[in-house]
Amino acid sequence: MSRARIRLAIAVLASALAIGTLPAAAHAAPAHSTTAPTATSAGRYHQQAETIRQIPLQGAVNVRDLGGYRTWTGGQVRQGLVYRSDALGKLTPADTTALSGLGLAKVVDFRIPMEVRYDGADRLPAGLTATSRPVSDLGLYGTLLGAISSGDPATQEQMLGGGRAEAYMRDIYRTFVTSPENRAQFATTLREIADGSQGPLLFHCTSGKDRTGWMSYVLLLALAVPEDAATRDYLASNTFRAAYDAQVRAGLKQSGRMQNPDLLIPLQEVRQDYLDAATAQMAADYGSFYGYLTDGLGLDLRTLAKLQTKLVR
Repeated sequence: MSRARIRLAIAVLASALAIGTLPAAAHAAPAHSTTAPTATSAGRYHQQAETIRQIPLQGAVNVRDLGGYRTWTGGQVRQGLVYRSDALGKLTPADTTALSGLGLAKVVDFRIPMEVRYDGADRLPAGLTATSRPVSDLGLYGTLLGAISSGDPATQEQMLGGGRAEAYMRDIYRTFVTSPENRAQFATTLREIADGSQGPLLFHCTSGKDRTGWMSYVLLLALAVPEDAATRDYLASNTFRAAYDAQVRAGLKQSGRMQNPDLLIPLQEVRQDYLDAATAQMAADYGSFYGYLTDGLGLDLRTLAKLQTKLVR
């Protein structure tokens, strides 16, 4: 990508972000693919199919390369530079070998200490240690452990039923925007991604869908990936996690710890209205996505330009 093209892309991106006119793809796509516009010589856009690039591992089900997406400025996000995933504490030796092939320079773990304590630290290739960068879950993990360990259907219904689980998730998403501590963790990660001297980076949380999903959504929009494509990347966690999450529910029912494990489904899934809760909060607090990037996350145009230079070709 030439310097002139980068400067033009940044100028257009900054203007579009400031007034909230980022174009969105017009049509839905299958769960494993997405469509995004590419510029034609006439200055219009057409739809081009793209595949979400999952990295199949045995001990983690939601590992993906964020590269490959087309941008509405006519570029394409480079592959092999930024990865998103669920927790890496259950990786097999074969998995760590596969992970070493990615050439990762850094792994960022958004989990809180309680999650790491119960689920285990990441198993990573030799010489690589995860950087702990906790993003609050508003106590969800502890609440979930308490509900399951109670073994009482009435208690579980009282804690998670009647739309309470969904409301909890929406509250968590709002804190991605309102919490200064959470914003600082996301901002630091974006600055590291933008650093031209930083090698490939992977970020993750427990399921790789909420904190990781929001981080991925923000990064893709900042790179001028159309909103519909960024949203489909977010929602794809439901496809990649479906079988594993169903096994968890079946195990809880079989063990007798939950009579109605379907109470967990709102917590296991990503949903459009969860994402909408965060974006509505963003609009209320900062007016636009650009305001969230600059005022909320403290990113300047130089950092946004570095993101473009490094990640878009």
